[in-house]
Amino acid sequence: MSDEKKTSKSSNVSFEALSSLDAPVPFWKGIPFGLQHVMAMFVANLAPIFIVASAAKMTPAQSAAVIQAGLLVAGLGTCLQLYGAWRIGSRLPMVTGISFTYVAAAVAICADKGYGAVVGAVLVGGILELVLGLTAKYWRRFVPPIVSAIVVTSIGFSLLNVGATSFGGGSGAKDFGSWQNLTLGLISLVACLAFQLLMKGTAKQLSVLFGLVVGYVVAICMGKVDFSGFQDLAIVSVPQLMPFKPEFDWGSIISIGLLYVVSSVEVLGDTAALTKVGLNRTPTERETAGAIAGDGLISSVSGLFGCLPLTSFAQNIGLVAMTKVVNRKVILSGGLILILASFVPAIAEVFNSLPQAVLGGCTIMMFGNIILSGFQMIAEAGFSQRNITIAALSLTIGIGFTQVSNIFVNFPSLFQQIFASNCIAVAFVVAVILNAVLPSEEHFLSAPAAKEE
Repeated sequence: MSDEKKTSKSSNVSFEALSSLDAPVPFWKGIPFGLQHVMAMFVANLAPIFIVASAAKMTPAQSAAVIQAGLLVAGLGTCLQLYGAWRIGSRLPMVTGISFTYVAAAVAICADKGYGAVVGAVLVGGILELVLGLTAKYWRRFVPPIVSAIVVTSIGFSLLNVGATSFGGGSGAKDFGSWQNLTLGLISLVACLAFQLLMKGTAKQLSVLFGLVVGYVVAICMGKVDFSGFQDLAIVSVPQLMPFKPEFDWGSIISIGLLYVVSSVEVLGDTAALTKVGLNRTPTERETAGAIAGDGLISSVSGLFGCLPLTSFAQNIGLVAMTKVVNRKVILSGGLILILASFVPAIAEVFNSLPQAVLGGCTIMMFGNIILSGFQMIAEAGFSQRNITIAALSLTIGIGFTQVSNIFVNFPSLFQQIFASNCIAVAFVVAVILNAVLPSEEHFLSAPAAKEE
């Protein structure tokens, strides 16, 4: 008997019901499977918030409010994707969370314009992605798999310095690079690796959570955890609407807007992967368009709560691949758990008190996995000479030029703000242009095919 069947039998829920989108499953009996989806994405959902909150130099109260909002919008987004409204939402077993795609750009905007400009760009960009979703059938042919692969790869590379900064103690930390911070980061990383190597089945999905718990306990023993935020903490608190005043800066809007386009491309791949591993079919045009539109709408809602954009989570697609649990009612319970958690400020404060070094130790491997996922996507797109040319030029220009941002010194200031430090946007634009202008594969062959006599 398979692991999935054993699990379902122990919960008195048939595997056939769990592996069907709409089979009737008693709500309470489906909660363990929904909770499993929450545990798989919980840390990854909040990690981008920690990083950006640190870069924005938020107060503990502000950071806790954004964390609460992150839990709320992740739950609302999951419910929207599961059941949809009109043409918005995929109606697939899709779990949403705060996206890493926007972290590097948000950190740069915080340093230049402040967090209010990030919020304004998130609000406007979400509407853009909503429109992109509703019009997906008209533009998706311009974004072949090789472009999607380059986008994912560049996202991974753009996050490496973010992970390293957290590992050292966080941006602006007085003890940055101290042996205490490096020790905490290393212990957390080793704990993640050990858990992933020693555990079996779906438990492997909890390796990051295990690393955070181990790192947190060690940090307490080292006196690196600040518990002052727990004083006079309310038992229940409602997430705040508009905790930050949005600022609508054109450079920030265009920079984040380009990443919404990038995210739309990611969703194309995520939807195809989810339906393949969970339902053994390709997605319909309605499902793909609805998934993109759903991400856009919930991202704008996230902006109203002062939080970052959302997208479908690859971790949960991996969980579907392992367990084959796709029942929407089961996964709905996970979305509702996230919503309920957003009203408990103690949860937000636990994560808010987490030392940056612990977070860095647990996420640095996650960022590396994003790069490897991009490499796998490039391989799936095919190593034709044309694809190799597009990938090589896009990644070289995107990553290389933004490492030497002064190369854009003679460009207009708006152009510099959008592209000078945003390797994802540069790589994406270069890839799209190359895909449009480069000739077919035949022109890249070293010699034309021999003609038969």
